[in-house]
Amino acid sequence: MKIKKGDNVIVTAGKDRNREGKVIRALPKENKVVVEGINLLKRRLRPKKSGEKGQTAQIAYPLAVAKVMIKCGRCGRGARAGYRLEAKKKTRICRHCQQPL
Repeated sequence: MKIKKGDNVIVTAGKDRNREGKVIRALPKENKVVVEGINLLKRRLRPKKSGEKGQTAQIAYPLAVAKVMIKCGRCGRGARAGYRLEAKKKTRICRHCQQPL
């Protein structure tokens, strides 16, 4: 999986198409990512103590990696990530402008 925690991504499909956000969590075994402010669903939370009221919270749910693209910092658009070996170090690069991500 080429997308990591902390990457800025653009959603390419679904109800949040063309929106941008930061990856909060990467789930490589499930091939999914959780993006801040994207794919929000409402969850009803039970009251913790007696006398308290329950709440409705919006929680960001995982999104398939195939539905997001890394946003390149230089060219500013969604790009596929590639790899380049430089001095025995593997770095991710933008496929459009060939600059490190």
